[in-house]
Amino acid sequence: MSQEIPAGFTPIPHLGHYLSQLGPFHWKKADGRLVVGLRIEDRHTNTRGIVHGGMLVTLADSALGIVLYNSRTPPQPIVTVNLSTDFIESAYPGDWVEAHVDILRIGKRLAYANCYLQVGDRRILRASGVFALMPPVNPKEESEG
Repeated sequence: MSQEIPAGFTPIPHLGHYLSQLGPFHWKKADGRLVVGLRIEDRHTNTRGIVHGGMLVTLADSALGIVLYNSRTPPQPIVTVNLSTDFIESAYPGDWVEAHVDILRIGKRLAYANCYLQVGDRRILRASGVFALMPPVNPKEESEG
């Protein structure tokens, strides 16, 4: 199983205790947009040997939050209000999964965005989220994952 991280990706700092247990998560800026990535390991799989659906949903939700948080200056803390997901295909140990986020709208109280998880050109999950904008809590926050 390849553990190599694709060129341009660096570890995401300050993800918090939960995501730190699941990662390491990586990010890179591509065409002016943040892309979040994760190398799939055996510990991310279910009894069938494919990535657990909950792991993919966590990646999508986290990527949406990371991208939305970092889309504003200064960064804007958010919390998930609603998340809808559709599983399209499976991922396997060794796969490099990337999360590509499209921000649809950021208003005064709510933000809307979509996310596609991909292995290469193959889409494996589609997610759509609504997020509540929160007041800044800690000026040292950097990723909001």
